[in-house]
Amino acid sequence: MGSRVPELIDALVAQLSADPALAGVRVADGPEVTESNAPDWLIVGFNGDPDGDFQAAQTMGGWSGLSPAGREEQLQLTLAAIASRGSTDVRAARVRVYEIGARLEALLTADPSLGLRSLEVAIEATQLVQDQTDQGAQAQLLITVAGRAFT
Repeated sequence: MGSRVPELIDALVAQLSADPALAGVRVADGPEVTESNAPDWLIVGFNGDPDGDFQAAQTMGGWSGLSPAGREEQLQLTLAAIASRGSTDVRAARVRVYEIGARLEALLTADPSLGLRSLEVAIEATQLVQDQTDQGAQAQLLITVAGRAFT
């Protein structure tokens, strides 16, 4: 089955990892098993919930014409920006998580195709989750990147 989702994930991980404004942010390709104590994360293809369903993307498609060579794919990809603080300062965590999300927004605004042919995506929705944990305040910005592509 042809899909542009793997290519989209690869492009996002590569370009976000290379963004100098995200220095100090751990950019991850889906869920990772790690001993990292990085306070700031941007996870592509995972919502950051270790007890969740681990859904990374969703697609819908159809034919763009009568020929089977032109399939249009509508896609949604989940990302999570996470900022943890060693204190109870939830405002600091919230501000930081939106700074991380702003880098994704800037990337997609500058080039909605991410350099890939026949693909266009943008941020469709976000959801802010705030928590006080035994390690301090944590904010998660759940991001849905959506768009369409041709396979």
